[in-house]
Amino acid sequence: MDCVAGKREGGSVLLVLSERKRREEIIFKMPKKTQESVKEKLDYLELLHGEDFRRKFKSITVDNGSEFLDVESLENSLLHPERKRVTVYYAHPYSSWERGTNENINKLIRRFIPKGTNIDDCTDEEIQRIEHWINNYPRRIFGYRSANDMAA
Repeated sequence: MDCVAGKREGGSVLLVLSERKRREEIIFKMPKKTQESVKEKLDYLELLHGEDFRRKFKSITVDNGSEFLDVESLENSLLHPERKRVTVYYAHPYSSWERGTNENINKLIRRFIPKGTNIDDCTDEEIQRIEHWINNYPRRIFGYRSANDMAA
């Protein structure tokens, strides 16, 4: 999981989750790069997937960004408060290769949203179009099939 920022002075960011088995990407637009915004999107994703959330995401690896510091709120389940929804791991500082899939996806996102672009100007439909394009992008690791092909 990672955030893709637009302009430096704040504003909206993209929360990008990479599912490792099929390389499916989930992209959300968040109003701010805060711990509360990340927790809200994870809660939404857990509600959307229900029990399948724990099967789809066994663990989440993040960088050491301030938006990921509250590990308890990221790990605690909204549906089942007595247990964790997921285990969160932190990559070592300055070790982007530990999250290689996510970094490559961020590069693909930058094809559509270059650095310095104001993400506030991007509509939800544009974000969904980018997510759809990435999930239909052929991957060499899958014999040039896409993440959506792997689901079938």
